[in-house]
Amino acid sequence: MQSFRTITYSPAYTIVPTYECFNRCTYCNFRTDSISPWMTISAAESLLKQLQSKNVCEILILSGEVHPSSSRRQAWFQRIYDLCKLALSMGFLPHTNAGVLSDEEMAKLKTVNVSMGLMLEQLNPVLLNTVHKYAPSKVPFVRSQQLELAGKLQIPFTTGLLLGIGETEDDWWETLEAITHLHQRYHHIQEVILQPHSPGYQQTFDAPGFDLYNLPEVVFQARQILPPDITIQIPPNLVKDRKWLLACLEAGARDLGGIGPKDEVNPDYQHLQIETLEEILQQDGWEVVPRLPIYPQFDDWLSVELQAVVKRSRTNAHKKV
Repeated sequence: MQSFRTITYSPAYTIVPTYECFNRCTYCNFRTDSISPWMTISAAESLLKQLQSKNVCEILILSGEVHPSSSRRQAWFQRIYDLCKLALSMGFLPHTNAGVLSDEEMAKLKTVNVSMGLMLEQLNPVLLNTVHKYAPSKVPFVRSQQLELAGKLQIPFTTGLLLGIGETEDDWWETLEAITHLHQRYHHIQEVILQPHSPGYQQTFDAPGFDLYNLPEVVFQARQILPPDITIQIPPNLVKDRKWLLACLEAGARDLGGIGPKDEVNPDYQHLQIETLEEILQQDGWEVVPRLPIYPQFDDWLSVELQAVVKRSRTNAHKKV
């Protein structure tokens, strides 16, 4: 009888309040220059009603950033908050990634999110002269501060590295070590994503995708640097070659992230259906198991109200299994 090892994923759906963003990262395939209406609460409610009959637990609120000094900032933040509150009221678990937020914004979102996230990407300030030249919120110190604030507020957090945007190999280890130091202080990092740069049609960054030949080694080294209670995540739609996907799992990756109908950050790379992933991985002894967007060890960081919602979700997930 075959003995299976476990790889997890989150059954997720992404809601985008707006694609507009004051950052202009040259590798970005998400933002748009056009000013279009933000997602309305009524439109979101209609969408979420359809998802209630689907196998969806996590609602990822993923948004472009409105400048902190903009007169529209408060309305933008309120829309994100209201979307989270709506998702909660309909039985879903919100996870927000909306860029760099203020102390007050983070504290308020903590009340309507079970977890949150922000990619650290890379700490090398040289990138501010290249891919991040027109991206004010990509200043490494500012993003590190955001991770520290999440720790102080006891917010279960996801962060990660973007690989292949002009950084060096030493930059990978430095960024991982910085994440480690913050986690050792606050114990709040759930997952670290190792995301290979994958070229898309919208970007202006003229560079090939990250060489997946190197990804298993990055995963292996990351597993040596990061504390054992941080899970390493790789996005399977960006590592579609079965050989490299399995090599990353053997090297220490244990999560596939949120899997839904569309990867909004990398729209040119569709997710495989979970049934297909299960079939691929089971052949090599891996059992694919759904999870919530908050890991059990962080449940008691939540308010009583959020704990009740999470408990119901855990109970329902157990019944489905």
